[in-house]
Amino acid sequence: MTEERGALLLRKELAAMNKSPTMGFSAGLIDDDDIYRWEVCVYGPPETCYEGGYFKAHLIFPHEYPDKPPKMNFVSEIWHPNVHSDGTVCISILHEPGEDKYGYERASERWLPIHTVESILLSVISMLSDPYTGTESPANIDAAIQFREDYEAFRKEVSKNVNDSLLKL
Repeated sequence: MTEERGALLLRKELAAMNKSPTMGFSAGLIDDDDIYRWEVCVYGPPETCYEGGYFKAHLIFPHEYPDKPPKMNFVSEIWHPNVHSDGTVCISILHEPGEDKYGYERASERWLPIHTVESILLSVISMLSDPYTGTESPANIDAAIQFREDYEAFRKEVSKNVNDSLLKL
């Protein structure tokens, strides 16, 4: 029953996004026969060091969606304190629901079944707009240190990703 509910919700979300696109990203299925595997494109937010970038990622939903969060992984290279070197996005709303055993996050900051693809992608855009928040408990320690200690070098590294993303269009 849960699998059917998740698939139904994802179909509704995809239809709604196609009908009324939101600025800053686009989304579709990797394979038209699998509603649980999405490809998304996140556009670098204006007035940030990611501006002009076009970053592809995959959202892989568990069959327990919306009770469990999807996993998001950038396919495009991206340098950010909240993105692991393998492209995995590490933001609170993509963490399993409930209390954080390490005490970094409140349960209300973690995954809740009310989140949607749109709310996830808006959170990712917010993450790109403010890399500083990722320096508190980073997924990519090198990016966090560089952001704090040599912002100009950080911007140059991000600029390489932005340029590479445009070459792969």
